[in-house]
Amino acid sequence: MTEYFDAGCSRRLPWRDRPKAAALLAALPDPDRGFDAIVVGEYERAFAADQFEQLAPTLTRHEVQVWLPEAGGPVEAGSPLHRMLMTVLGAQSQREVLRARHRTLAAMRAQVRMQGRYLGGRPPYGYRLVDAGPHPNRTHAGWGRRLQRLDPDPVTAPQVKWIFAERLSGRSAADIARELNERGVPCPSATDPDRNRHRSGRTWSLRTIVEILRNPRYTGREVWDRVPDRNQQTPEAPRGLLTIAAEPSHPALVSERNFIAVQAVRVTRTASDGTRRIYRLSGLVRCGACGRRMDSHWVNGRPGYRCRHGYTSAQPRSATGVKNLYLREDDLLARIATHLHAQGGPAHDLAAHLRAQNLTINCDAETLTLRSAGDQQTGLPHG
Repeated sequence: MTEYFDAGCSRRLPWRDRPKAAALLAALPDPDRGFDAIVVGEYERAFAADQFEQLAPTLTRHEVQVWLPEAGGPVEAGSPLHRMLMTVLGAQSQREVLRARHRTLAAMRAQVRMQGRYLGGRPPYGYRLVDAGPHPNRTHAGWGRRLQRLDPDPVTAPQVKWIFAERLSGRSAADIARELNERGVPCPSATDPDRNRHRSGRTWSLRTIVEILRNPRYTGREVWDRVPDRNQQTPEAPRGLLTIAAEPSHPALVSERNFIAVQAVRVTRTASDGTRRIYRLSGLVRCGACGRRMDSHWVNGRPGYRCRHGYTSAQPRSATGVKNLYLREDDLLARIATHLHAQGGPAHDLAAHLRAQNLTINCDAETLTLRSAGDQQTGLPHG
């Protein structure tokens, strides 16, 4: 008799993703496998939902029976009673999974909201983990488990305070990241490489600064489920339900007032002469070749728009790459104004009109097209 038993594997995983169950499936084609039936002691630990129904054709093809206590022996594929039994058992197993999941998630949210408890994971940049006393559950405390909480890191906490202060003064996230790189300040993954083995640990990026500025943990309140996992979201288990502690649970690196103020900061680019450059069609122009939103680009003293088709200074263009696309804002406005005026539309405040009508400008080297949210197009000649 051969035993296949997976310890620590969720029943939600299909058999091919469970080590022992996958080994059993791999042994099925072997004529000398040494077994012609699988005896399952407890259905809920072997299958969930419709897993048995999906696996049954494979077992039948290799002439392997499945024995269950609930069936009183082997499961008969052609028996309507047994098919109904397997459906009911699968639903029961799935129900048990969902109940356990909802209870666990509800308990974790309550622990964060009412107790401010740290539930694990990487500490955010600027904090370190310190001991917070014995575990409140006596059984866990008897095993030696202790709680942890966040505490300001003497090396990185000043950098977080500086980032918030600079953003509050009006600096862009890109400018902040650039100065940190110029000063040689290690980025979060370089500061804590053991917990960030999936990251390069090279330099600060715009996204890193944005995520720090958006993290409510820096106000001293514990947060759970801040970043939703969209790939695993299901109607039964929605993700991304942000939970914030009702009371502060660790020292703050920024006041709540300043944190809220930072979220409202919008930076307008300042030119070298101190003036503000305004792009009336910002966010409305898309490249017809690659579909990317074109960058606002000031050239020869006038606003324009540029698309580099995904290439940056860190990713040089290939020899066969498409050339950059450049368009002047005044040319775009003139052609759109002529077209809209011919249709009885406004000849002024074109940007406001396009936004009000939910229109975008798609362009390539030959044509310009107004595209609506319904994907309807109105072609314009390229002058």
